[in-house]
Amino acid sequence: MKQTAKILLVDDEPGMLRYIKTLLEVDDYKVETATTGEEALERVEKGLQPDLVLLDVLMPGIDGLQTLEQLRQLQPGVKVIMLSCVNDTRKVVHAMKLGAQDYLTKPFELGVLMARINGLLRRREWFDRDRQTAVQQEQTHATEQFIFDGKTIDFENLELRTSDQTVRLTLMEADLLRYLVEHEGRIVSRKSMLEDVWGLREDTDTRAIDNFIVRLRKYIEDEPAKPKHLLTVRGVGYRFVAESGESRIN
Repeated sequence: MKQTAKILLVDDEPGMLRYIKTLLEVDDYKVETATTGEEALERVEKGLQPDLVLLDVLMPGIDGLQTLEQLRQLQPGVKVIMLSCVNDTRKVVHAMKLGAQDYLTKPFELGVLMARINGLLRRREWFDRDRQTAVQQEQTHATEQFIFDGKTIDFENLELRTSDQTVRLTLMEADLLRYLVEHEGRIVSRKSMLEDVWGLREDTDTRAIDNFIVRLRKYIEDEPAKPKHLLTVRGVGYRFVAESGESRIN
């Protein structure tokens, strides 16, 4: 996988652009570059399909967050790592809500960047792990759906459907829900969610997980303040519970 992976590197600093590009190419990645958000979006609109995007936050014209938001419309499934010289928790949370998988603050060690890249590119393996089972079913059009308590999580189309509404999920939200569903009934720590779902290191601010849980409860709980599906295990993490006898995976 590593030798065929294509990375789009977007940064307005020529020195940083050349440095990271050279190091990635030494590690056998194919690297495309852009110096503005507009240029990056234009490249994708014209058919570029990177496996991962390294996207600087502070750029002239449209910034990295605005670029990320538009990129998600063009290529919803692409992995994105944000790069910034500003360590701002609010920007980190905002980037993750928009669908970024990781956020690195400059200056960073090359080894850390490579570990994050390799981790994200490996994540598709566990995400797709159960797809063969679904494909083998007769209902080939109805893959990657989890049904519980009158609700349907459609991982394929990034939707959560109830009897009266359809909520569009971000890739980050869908990934987190998928992980919780796969561990139904078991306690999962914030650390495991950060590392296994998003490929982040344990020193990342865990409030990002809590913010996402609050958001997901608004989607799936009848009373978000009194959750019965996404339960808090104080001091440890969270546990997903589907109503007995009504949950199944397609």
